[in-house]
Amino acid sequence: MSNKLSSENERRFVEGVAAILTPWGVPSVAAQLYGYLLLCGPPASLDQITVALGISKSTASVAARLLESYTLVRRQREAGTKRALYAAADNYEAMIAQQNRLLDALARQLESGVGIVTSQDAGVRLNEMAHFYRLMRKAMDDTLDRWEQAKRL
Repeated sequence: MSNKLSSENERRFVEGVAAILTPWGVPSVAAQLYGYLLLCGPPASLDQITVALGISKSTASVAARLLESYTLVRRQREAGTKRALYAAADNYEAMIAQQNRLLDALARQLESGVGIVTSQDAGVRLNEMAHFYRLMRKAMDDTLDRWEQAKRL
């Protein structure tokens, strides 16, 4: 892929990724950056990103660091320079593992609330929610196991 979003299809793809991720709380520029990096072959520099998305270098840097913290993007150094290059992460499991930790924490928090509520209805709701999040966690673990098996084939 070139430095610029060269086709209408590329622009629509990037906008589509942003439309999906923004309601999940990912800032629009970061979501667009992720969409762009998904289309890139080799890792992209901040200069390439700023040209492609029409954003400032500082905005691109902040968005890239945020995506890195989400484990959606990986940063690497360009050989012989201090310049950072960014690529869409190919470790899908890391994001799920991070979500699993959050599901565990949420389930524990909900379970801790059962002992402090005075309403039986609230206690039932908290238990039910904790059970649901534990089931989701297990389903994601099962999916990760199947994914690992499929990768070995």
